[in-house]
Amino acid sequence: MDRLALLARGAQEAAAGNLPAAEAAYRSMLQAAPLDAEALNNLGAVLNLGQRHEEAEASCRAALAAQPGFWAALSNLGAALQRQQRYAEATAAYVAALRSNPGDANACTNLGVALHEQWRMAESLAVHEAAADLAPDDAEVRTNRATALLASGDFARGFAEFEWRWRVPGTLPHGVAGRQWLGESPDGRTILLHDEGGFGDTLQFVRYAPALAARGARVVLRVQAPLAGLVRRSMPGIAAVAARGEALPPHDLHCPMVSLPHAFGTRLETVPGDTPYLEPCPLKAAVWRARLDAWTGGKGLRVGLAWAGSPRPGMPEIHAMDRRRSMALARLAPLAGVTGVRFVSLQLGAAAETAHPPPGMDLADPMAAMADFDDTAALVAGLDLVISVDTAVAHLAGALGRPVWVLSRYDACWRWLAGRRDSPWYPSLRLYRQPNPGDWESLLAEVAGDLQKLADI
Repeated sequence: MDRLALLARGAQEAAAGNLPAAEAAYRSMLQAAPLDAEALNNLGAVLNLGQRHEEAEASCRAALAAQPGFWAALSNLGAALQRQQRYAEATAAYVAALRSNPGDANACTNLGVALHEQWRMAESLAVHEAAADLAPDDAEVRTNRATALLASGDFARGFAEFEWRWRVPGTLPHGVAGRQWLGESPDGRTILLHDEGGFGDTLQFVRYAPALAARGARVVLRVQAPLAGLVRRSMPGIAAVAARGEALPPHDLHCPMVSLPHAFGTRLETVPGDTPYLEPCPLKAAVWRARLDAWTGGKGLRVGLAWAGSPRPGMPEIHAMDRRRSMALARLAPLAGVTGVRFVSLQLGAAAETAHPPPGMDLADPMAAMADFDDTAALVAGLDLVISVDTAVAHLAGALGRPVWVLSRYDACWRWLAGRRDSPWYPSLRLYRQPNPGDWESLLAEVAGDLQKLADI
């Protein structure tokens, strides 16, 4: 197969998501021509898609050695460095790519994201504006700008722009046909509010359902099955709650839950932050309170721990993000030295199954008895504090109005906002951010100090 045919084959396989076949095509080219800069660059792009960023870096650097100033290789090199959180080098690579090719919208939007992830928000927003000028119909460009606007607290523009997320290639459809409710008068209409993304998104934005019912709508919900019982019981004014996979309730209009702030015209100063808006089952909560009393003897601060999110290995970008937000239980060793505290695991999945408490940590693990979020809510209701990485448990505690400390990766989610330790979404939440990429040690030292002060009260 000749060079052009192999290039075309690699591009087609990459576009179809068949990364091994795309990699094979480019490596076939490189066997015959090891210094082919285009093949080296394209291989780097494929390796980036496969989250093999160190290999991608090497391939892009080889492309640049073969063809200095090659703008596409500079752009792909920037992506490889960015995902290794080597932000200064990534920024320099993107700037060099744009110097060589000022019309490269991909390098421009990625530079905006890299600046965002360094919390250089004014610069990030300016670059995102330039990227949108270069590619006004590119959904990824527009969605990247949306997250920067949201992180900066510009909810009016940010949530409107975030509607582009559904057009990003590879985004799973929400599966609901019909016209979306956009904020017009809902009086007398049945409106379906439905989940998207993870449990945390549903827990955060289901708060809008009672407000929509108060406007005169008949509100029905579709949520993930493990949330159905908690939501159904906590929101008696909702006409019906269906679990994902069940038949949708009849409705006139629909709205994805993360689109509700846009439909309601939410601004930073008008976030509906009243909590709790979810309630634990009183009987279940009483049972767990009694069990916790028996375990602790009624002494000490009861602190729930969740140290890992959901890895979702079939979704490479989310899997990579989860590796940045999660940690091993053993890394929580600084908390084991805090006196006057009894710890309770709130962790599920493989991270719980393979976990070993650090020496000195008194950790109870009742999670085998948790069938769904309704059970977990009852357990959380009996705790004095929840300490969690950025995952659904943090949202659950916040929605229940329980004190929660969120341990956030350096490149924190847009919803926690730039430069803040609190959250307008959850008044009971305190945010601890990594001061440097991957630096859990400094963060946990601060948390341990604050926890000891709380235990000493």
